[in-house]
Amino acid sequence: MTGDPIVPKTTWSQYLSQIYTIGQPPVIGSYDYRVVEEKALESTKDNHAAYMYSFGNAGTGTTYRRNLDALEQWRIIPRILRDATHRNLNTTLFGVKLPSPLIVAPVGVQGILHKDGEVATARAAANVGVPFVMSTASTRSIEAVARANGDGHRWYQLYWPRNDEVTLSILGRAKAGGFTALVVTLDTFLIGWRPHDLDTAYRPVLGGMGVQVGTSDPVFMKRMGMALRADERPAFPLDMTAFRERLAAGDAEAQTAFKLGTEWLRGTNSGVFRSWEDLRFLRDNWDGPIMLKGIQTVEDAHAAMDARMDGIIVSNHGGRQIDGAIGSFTALEKITASSRVLRAQQQAKFTVLFDSGIRKGSDIIKVIAMGAQGVLIGRPFMYGLALGGEQGVEEVLRGLLAETEITLGLSGYKSIDEIWGKREAILEKGDAPCRYAKL
Repeated sequence: MTGDPIVPKTTWSQYLSQIYTIGQPPVIGSYDYRVVEEKALESTKDNHAAYMYSFGNAGTGTTYRRNLDALEQWRIIPRILRDATHRNLNTTLFGVKLPSPLIVAPVGVQGILHKDGEVATARAAANVGVPFVMSTASTRSIEAVARANGDGHRWYQLYWPRNDEVTLSILGRAKAGGFTALVVTLDTFLIGWRPHDLDTAYRPVLGGMGVQVGTSDPVFMKRMGMALRADERPAFPLDMTAFRERLAAGDAEAQTAFKLGTEWLRGTNSGVFRSWEDLRFLRDNWDGPIMLKGIQTVEDAHAAMDARMDGIIVSNHGGRQIDGAIGSFTALEKITASSRVLRAQQQAKFTVLFDSGIRKGSDIIKVIAMGAQGVLIGRPFMYGLALGGEQGVEEVLRGLLAETEITLGLSGYKSIDEIWGKREAILEKGDAPCRYAKL
């Protein structure tokens, strides 16, 4: 031997050492997402409808479970005596070099779980160095979220309004706010059948929560005949029962909030379905990458390429829209097996991202090995938000990245490039998903 190996100075896995050195538990209570989920439920016991709205599923939850099972059915095949001392998770998406493939998914109405809502998440994402995707259903304005995200990378997710003038206004504000890519969600023209929300008639937008992109938009508010609300911060927590009582009593403020929420929903969850031809409007009016979120088939992936889209997000909305559907990882397996998709990826003409079911670092390894170039995280960061605001989100993100890098090295690899698309060498498919051990 010529001497001890040189250990890299700064890695995501250094977070593990920091945890042991500091010797303090995280504000989220645990780095086991199952425990964090339970603690988030406990912390919102006085606001249970908000918890269920954020973390519930369509129907009986079979699609949600299949998302997790589809990932668990595939197992990592570790290699040994390979030099994985120097590791990184670096990748490039749309010409931008990033320190990891992790992306904070667009999740709406974050203000029902924490008083700072999307502002806290945007700050945490910037602190960690991962892209943040802002939802059209945010409880803060585009401009407020942009300020909070600072020098971070940010994309904008569009619930596509029926009115073209409103759409153009939103796109212009997003571009002016430094949002560099557009994510178009295409599986929510109708809201899914969600018994947990129906049982309590819980729809926060109708109470004025999650309409703030609209109330801060000059075109939408002009159409409403109302004054612009540039930096509206809805009250926390939202008590829909008390709100409905005020509404029934004729409270003017409640009536205005209900009217705004109703009109915003009519525009963004209208029940009017778009077609592939409609995408030309967005392509002509957005100067930057456009990704279609909600793709689950090879045919639709090819159609996105034909429509001159820059990429897709393989997603089923976390199982929140259709009950009884396939797991999203099952869809990714088929889409990345397409020679046409692979060729476009290799030529840097098309990007495939993944969403729905990510909980652990090993999940990220599997998704990259299956051929996705980036991974969106949703529910777990919302658990962190509910438990600890900005710090809670940051702990979830840093923990997930540390686990990913550690798993990468222990599996015998040192970079994302080494594992991308190598499903045959890195993964093995089992007959049935591995059930989690009891705590």
